[in-house]
Amino acid sequence: MKKTKLFRLSCLLLLFGTSPLAAQQLPPVWKWDYPQIAATVNKVRAGRVLTPKAWPTGARVAVALSFDMDAETGFLRSGSLSAQPLSRGEYGPRVGVPRLLRMLDQHNVPVTFFVPAVSGQLHPETVDAILKARQRHEIGVHGWVHERIADLPAEEERTLTRRAFDFWTERLGHKPVGIRTPSWDFTGETLSIIRDLGFLYDSSLIGDDRPYEVLAEGKPTGLVELPVEWILDDYTYYSYDRPSYAYHRMSDSDVFEIFRGEFDKAYEEGTLFLLTMHPFITGHRSRLAMLERLVVYMKSKPGVWFATHEHVAHAARAQLPRP
Repeated sequence: MKKTKLFRLSCLLLLFGTSPLAAQQLPPVWKWDYPQIAATVNKVRAGRVLTPKAWPTGARVAVALSFDMDAETGFLRSGSLSAQPLSRGEYGPRVGVPRLLRMLDQHNVPVTFFVPAVSGQLHPETVDAILKARQRHEIGVHGWVHERIADLPAEEERTLTRRAFDFWTERLGHKPVGIRTPSWDFTGETLSIIRDLGFLYDSSLIGDDRPYEVLAEGKPTGLVELPVEWILDDYTYYSYDRPSYAYHRMSDSDVFEIFRGEFDKAYEEGTLFLLTMHPFITGHRSRLAMLERLVVYMKSKPGVWFATHEHVAHAARAQLPRP
């Protein structure tokens, strides 16, 4: 009996956030009983679908383009401290973002930037440029320094997220309404942190293609999830691993075909097309040309609503019953 109680306590520690070492000390999952498995799986789940019958302006499909401006933080957190990798991160805010903003302005397309607080401090002029772009774009929280929250004690994750939230509240002059966790990590503490800070939406989970309400242990939370997906992330197709010299590059035309196929199906289903990109990746010339080709293609279709994540989340949340 005592062993059973201790084991269940260990499972609760895992669910609510613990160190990777403690998790490794737990028995393998095939030795768990079903209630323990169900408790783990049902900790955070996808709830009701929140696709409106019609998007604002009567549109058939919502297009939410997003850019994670990690800048140098993605390399710093991995211990890459030399000038070469850091310069790769610098390219994003220095070259990629201005190039992207010019294209987006030309086509009158609003987007959402998710920016680690440290990246925002390192590149204040880039943040200014985003905010001055006809006040069209949104900035959301993306961690403090793109930390690996899966490796952090629960309280440290909470402290860093709060610090990032406070930084952007002061920088923007209002509370940010959306969050994308660094690397889409989601610990046992993350949902509680997001709810305590009062976010309207999260964009880190992959439970659907459509916007949905997040459930906490089976109970509705009112939090809107705008789901991401690796096949809709530029890093999947253009990743480069310096230590192994592995460069997994697909042609820009192949990436275009994948993105277009995903959009076409979202258009057919009348729901959401959400794309995750990075300025230090898609901000390069040939890749920006691919993205512009995609934007032109989507704009050629009737009933396409380009919106920030915030605006999409508001339209989705309107589908929830009033309290």
